[in-house]
Amino acid sequence: MTTPITSTLTDEQQSVAGKALQDTLVDLIDLTLIAKQAHWNVVGKQFRSVHLDLDELVTVAREFTDAAAERATAIGVSPDGRAETVAKTANTKGFGEGWTKDTEVVDAVVANLKAVIAGLRERIEVTEEADPVTQDLLISFASKLEQLHWMWQAQSA
Repeated sequence: MTTPITSTLTDEQQSVAGKALQDTLVDLIDLTLIAKQAHWNVVGKQFRSVHLDLDELVTVAREFTDAAAERATAIGVSPDGRAETVAKTANTKGFGEGWTKDTEVVDAVVANLKAVIAGLRERIEVTEEADPVTQDLLISFASKLEQLHWMWQAQSA
């Protein structure tokens, strides 16, 4: 199929922004899956608060996932959120199986948020010249995820 959506960006700008958005998309999809896995399996004294905080993380990650995919589409790049693609390309740290103590969940969420934020910061840099609109979107993601990273860290301080 020919490309039904054209871009106002040059081919090079589209390539840089498209890669940044695709990499962000898979990281956010995996972050959502990690948070849901943790949500279903968390146990411990802080179960209730961690369980609810995971709901917030899922909501934020899903909202950002959709925004990243729609921005990619808007610049003529077909987003790929298939499970196979996410499994092969996400830069997250993952999450184990089975019941997981609340303290271990907190540590895993902090590590995964850190990984996602690190990727975002790299992509913010590379999109500065290529597509400031995409860069602005990534900056907004980083800002909120850094706030959540702080809040998750504070649970184990």
